[in-house]
Amino acid sequence: MNQDEYFNVHDDVPLEITCYILDHCLGLHLQRAARVVARRLDEALRPLDLTNGQFELLALLRQTPAQGIASVAERLGRDRTTITAILKPLKQRGLVAVTVNPDDSRGRRLSLTRAGRDLLAAAIPHWGRFHLRMDHLFANDEVDLLRRSLTTLSRI
Repeated sequence: MNQDEYFNVHDDVPLEITCYILDHCLGLHLQRAARVVARRLDEALRPLDLTNGQFELLALLRQTPAQGIASVAERLGRDRTTITAILKPLKQRGLVAVTVNPDDSRGRRLSLTRAGRDLLAAAIPHWGRFHLRMDHLFANDEVDLLRRSLTTLSRI
């Protein structure tokens, strides 16, 4: 069966088509890899009682303070409800300050507190060691190619 025939199934789906799908589905491979990487990064940051999502949020707020939730969600590629869930423990721990947006009293702005900056600084070596281990899984410049490819995919 040639590749064009795979996409013109009318009745029962042949087993070889489902095998082909599971072997070639970008969505499946990306999701599986993302879950593994996220889980391992969570493990690396666990000594600091921090998740990878929280670390990403702290890093983003260090880079560009006074961000609104919608802007943060867009920059991190997550939805607003996920950002709100990530934010809650950070706010409770005094790591992120939430203030009223002076341009729109309905909106909120997020910024790092001194404690948030300190925790981010403490987390960076954990993040760095994790990434060194991940980078060693790849040959030569494959990891850079992977990052560029993922960046390309995130823009479609």
